[in-house]
Amino acid sequence: MNDLERVRSAIAAVLAQHAGDAEILGLTALHGGACQDNVRIDVRIDGVAQRLVVRSDAPSGIPGTLNRAAEFDILRAATAAGVQTPSARWLTQGLLRDGAWAYFLDWSEGVAIGRKVLKAPELAEARAALPGQLAIQAARIHGITPGSEPGASITAVSAPDDAVEEGLRMLRELVDRLESPTPATELILRWLVEHPPPSREVTLVHGDFRTGNFMVGPNGLENLLDWEFARFSSPFEDLAWLSVRDWRFGRLTAPIGGFGQRAPFYAAYTAASGRAVDLADIHWWEINGNLRWAVGCAFQAQRYAQGQRDLELIAIGRRAAEMEYEALRLMHRGIEGL
Repeated sequence: MNDLERVRSAIAAVLAQHAGDAEILGLTALHGGACQDNVRIDVRIDGVAQRLVVRSDAPSGIPGTLNRAAEFDILRAATAAGVQTPSARWLTQGLLRDGAWAYFLDWSEGVAIGRKVLKAPELAEARAALPGQLAIQAARIHGITPGSEPGASITAVSAPDDAVEEGLRMLRELVDRLESPTPATELILRWLVEHPPPSREVTLVHGDFRTGNFMVGPNGLENLLDWEFARFSSPFEDLAWLSVRDWRFGRLTAPIGGFGQRAPFYAAYTAASGRAVDLADIHWWEINGNLRWAVGCAFQAQRYAQGQRDLELIAIGRRAAEMEYEALRLMHRGIEGL
């Protein structure tokens, strides 16, 4: 039995257990996710054709990412809070790979590729709607706090006493795990330590809230995706991450994801969340985000060097210097550089 046959058989067993009369019509490996393994399943359940995704742990990943069991808990809490994200079901282990956690996810239509989101003529109205829509979703995510979590217990994610100190600790740990950290990396990290932001609030964050991790249709947002970096941190981490240089996909004059401006987005977020946005917080977390992604890029290249021969990993790795440059630019120019 080859691997595809084994996977089909394993998926069929889970469907038989949970969905009753189910027939697999097709399996397709999905590409474009650099952290996890995703497989599209075309299936007929009780005579109705539908499409699902199996999302499974990859052979290796970026340090700090959740496994699928923990991500499953996050998704249940998010959907309970009204966040626009596909529903997850049927958590299992060993489905695509021995020992790897996996779950089944509702299929979401739309476009996620960043450059298509920002350039496709048919998505012009969607781009206009996205800032307000994303502000509402961010507010719902950030309404989940260690003391008010509305859904299933998030057992695998602990809440720090101080989001800033925890963010610095995580960055230090990531940098120390790099085979060859750069002087720029160390300089940026030292600046972050010496110039802390004013807010210490802790909420749930998506952790990778940016263009490329949400599906977009003609009317705007379809669904938020890819929760592997979710954790308790500062809500301003998500708001700043959306503006990290790489997530603008070349449209640097549109700092909100390459499709919007800061002031209306922050105003919409404040209206939805009741939380004022201090640019000093955004500035610190945006520098943090550019450094975090620089380190993340370096780790993707490191995964390639360690034998995971995926060209996407080495293509991402080359962006590390660009992210370091952006962090240094923001350090030099201050809040005016936003």
